[in-house]
Amino acid sequence: MAATIIDGKAFAAGVRAQVAEHVRRLAEENSIQPGLAVVLVGADPASEVYVKSKGKMTVEVGMHSVEHRLAEDTPEADLLALIAQLNADPKIHGILVQLPLPAQLNSELVINSIDPAKDVDGFHISNVGLLGTGQKSMVPCTPLGCLMMLRDHHGDLSGLNAVVVGRSNIVGKPMAQLLLGDSCTVTIAHSRTKDLKAVCQGADILVAAVGRPEMITGDYVKPGATVIDVGINRIERDGKKKLVGDAEFASCAEVAGAITPVPGGVGPMTIACLLANTLTACCRANDLPEPKGLTV
Repeated sequence: MAATIIDGKAFAAGVRAQVAEHVRRLAEENSIQPGLAVVLVGADPASEVYVKSKGKMTVEVGMHSVEHRLAEDTPEADLLALIAQLNADPKIHGILVQLPLPAQLNSELVINSIDPAKDVDGFHISNVGLLGTGQKSMVPCTPLGCLMMLRDHHGDLSGLNAVVVGRSNIVGKPMAQLLLGDSCTVTIAHSRTKDLKAVCQGADILVAAVGRPEMITGDYVKPGATVIDVGINRIERDGKKKLVGDAEFASCAEVAGAITPVPGGVGPMTIACLLANTLTACCRANDLPEPKGLTV
């Protein structure tokens, strides 16, 4: 069986186009421009690249983009003061503090200082609780992107068996909650799950988010299942650096009905959903209808 490749790059481009159209209409009909503020502390190379990409795409869809770059040794009080300032700024609808933070900063304290309504990463404890109880929340970007692609591929997810391999607060747990919300039967598995292979073999939807390069191989996959590979791992093979997922692509693609590649699968959807979340936050702040197809 040759798996259908779920092209996250193309899908993300479509999401950004939808966001841009909504942003254009907000400006024309309501004289409102969604605003996203990104805060980067220190000079982590990967974070630098990611923040630059976010800023570029924010501007491309017509949003107001603000970047705050702080020194590595920034005191916690200074960062919290900046977040308080952004919380109070009516032109800013989304706030994202780029992780990881330097060691002297308490990440949980910082994230939970963001106004939950502006928490476009969906990491604030209030949003975690709202999502877990099926209420309206800001949803973490990567799981939201996965759900969008699954809905597009399957249509109705109701009754499907879903296995999420990985229990992180950023991907695994919220992914499971979103799949439950779409009436899947959900199992959260992880590296210590007994007979993990057998658990995975029962999945109609298999989400690999365990953070181990190519851990999920083709013999873990139920024939015809959909494999969503969230992993982004940099490895060295044959003397060359390579980007691979948590699923071993070649063997999984031989068995699966559909699969996301790495790179070009889930990754591009994360920034696209960040923009979608900023748009959603703006609409909620102004008591306007939320954009259809871009929220849960």
